[in-house]
Amino acid sequence: MAKQTPSKVTGFLAQLPAARRKELERVRNVVREHLPAGYEETLTKGMIVYEVPLERYPDTYNGHALWYAALASQKAYLTLHLMPVYASPPLAQKLRDGFKAAGKKLDMGKACIRFKSADDLALDAIAAVVASTPLERYVELAKAARRR
Repeated sequence: MAKQTPSKVTGFLAQLPAARRKELERVRNVVREHLPAGYEETLTKGMIVYEVPLERYPDTYNGHALWYAALASQKAYLTLHLMPVYASPPLAQKLRDGFKAAGKKLDMGKACIRFKSADDLALDAIAAVVASTPLERYVELAKAARRR
C-alpha cells in the first residue's frame, strides 16, 4: 500500500520517526513563539511553511504564497529555511554572529540551515531572525525586489 501524503502539519509530524519529530517540534515551537502576526503555518511540498497568505499578497512572481520560513525533514538531516536572511545581508550576519556567540557551527546555504538536532542550533539567534520582519515589511521587501 502506498504511503499516504499528509495534508496537515499534525499529520506530517505524526508520520516522522519519534526522534526526528521531537527535534523538529523543538524548532517549530521557537518559530511559532517568535513569528510576527499574520503569517500562516501550512504544509506545502512536504514542509512546514510559514507564509504570507495569498489574500494579503496575491501578486507573487509564481502565483504561490510568499514563504517566510520553513521546516523540513530531509533524508540525512533536518532543515530550517529562513527567507529573510536571503534578502538581508545584515540579518544573515546577525545570524552568523549569533551562532558564533553560542559556540555553534552554522551549516547554511543561502537561507537553508541544516541540522540533526535542535541542540545544533543557536535558537536565540533563530528566534531573533524569525521575529525580525513583520508581515507588512516582508511584503514591502518582496514588492521592492520585484520592481528591480
